[in-house]
Parts: sequence; structure tokens; C-alpha cells
Amino acid sequence: MNSRNSISFSWLTSIGLISLLAFMEPAAAASDDSFEHAERLYDTYCTQCHGVNRDGNGVNSVFMSVQPRDHSDAKGMGDIPNSEIIDVIKKGGLAANKSVLMPAWGGVFSDEEVNQLAAYLRHVCKCGSDQ
Repeated sequence: MNSRNSISFSWLTSIGLISLLAFMEPAAAASDDSFEHAERLYDTYCTQCHGVNRDGNGVNSVFMSVQPRDHSDAKGMGDIPNSEIIDVIKKGGLAANKSVLMPAWGGVFSDEEVNQLAAYLRHVCKCGSDQ
């Protein structure tokens, strides 16, 4: 490659990289979000019942005899100890004498993911980090 082609190639590569970076989220914003993985898990496994607004109004909730918990409710969620939240995620609703419709996710999520989800729920309800 001659020097003129080399300059054109490196200029085009730089423009392409700048264009790509313009469409990406800033790295700092992504790394500051400690709930990113838990939020993806919630979006994948929980929103069907608990809703995209985390308010218990998911698409499946209209067919349920027992309505899913509103995770955005600071008072309701604040009254629940972390140990109970973790048990319900792992073992399902029956672990806390709640709805049989809440499935057990202990075989799907690792203990670390369950703990991340519990912390994420505290973040959603803005009701503290430990009970």
C-alpha cells in the first residue's frame, strides 16, 4: 500500500470508529449500572407477570387469580425482609405462603443472580438495601 492509500485507509477507519462510538452508550454509564444484569434477568423472566413498569401489571396478570406483587411499591416491598425475597425467588411463592403461580427460579439462577435480583428489587421500590 502506498502512503496515499495508507492515509485514506486510516482516515476511513477513524471515521468508521468515530461513527460506531457515536451510537454506543458511554462506557462509564454502562459500568456504573450495577443492576444491568439483574435488570436483564427481570426483563426476561419476570415482566410477563410483574410488568415492564414492575407494578404487577404484566400481560399474564389479567389471567391470574392472585395478582403479582407490585415491585415499585415502596411500602409493600419495604415490609418484606431480604431473606423472604431471596426465598421467594429461589423457591417460589409457596416458600412464603404466597401464590403458587410464582415459580421457583433457584434451578435457573445462580445464588449470585438471586442476590442481584433481590438488590435490584430494593432499587426498584426505592425501599432500602437491607431489611
